[in-house]
Amino acid sequence: MVDAQQPAGYPRNRRGYSGTTGPGRRGIAVNGRGLGIIWLTFGIALLLTILPLPEWARPLRPQWVTLVLLYWCLALPHRISVGTGFVLGLLLDVLTGTLLGQHALTLSLVSYITVQLHARIRVFPLWQQALVVLVLLTMEQILAFWVMAIVGLRPPGLEYWAIPLIGALLWPWAFVTLRNVRRHFKVT
Repeated sequence: MVDAQQPAGYPRNRRGYSGTTGPGRRGIAVNGRGLGIIWLTFGIALLLTILPLPEWARPLRPQWVTLVLLYWCLALPHRISVGTGFVLGLLLDVLTGTLLGQHALTLSLVSYITVQLHARIRVFPLWQQALVVLVLLTMEQILAFWVMAIVGLRPPGLEYWAIPLIGALLWPWAFVTLRNVRRHFKVT
């Protein structure tokens, strides 16, 4: 039986309908499956960002939110992109007490570049992805440094520039962990 609204040549499920595949849908799930899991991982990253650390470790805190955002931009660029980066940036600004919009600007730019290059980055092995992450995290730090300089804040010390390196070293672990979460909960 052929459905009058379904063009020929599109795959059908056992009931005869194409489900999420069809003209204009490109095989993307439109049911919002896993959105709660994605935001839960962002919430955990935000909590890790504000988690109290010893005085000596505070300047070396990894950019957890950026790492999680990078993963989801690479894994699901059709669902997580610039708008998500902007919202997360505003949340991060409020939680950390920084200038409102500072992290929104940097995370928006990082997510934009990641979404634009996701097809290339995804095929890299993890160590090359870590190098790309190092570049993106360094770019985020440079933008944040630039905003701090414009506002007139005191420049940070040398440990400020070690944060992207720490994030790049954590990338393989973060990637594998988030990929396992995505597969376990079938986030599409």
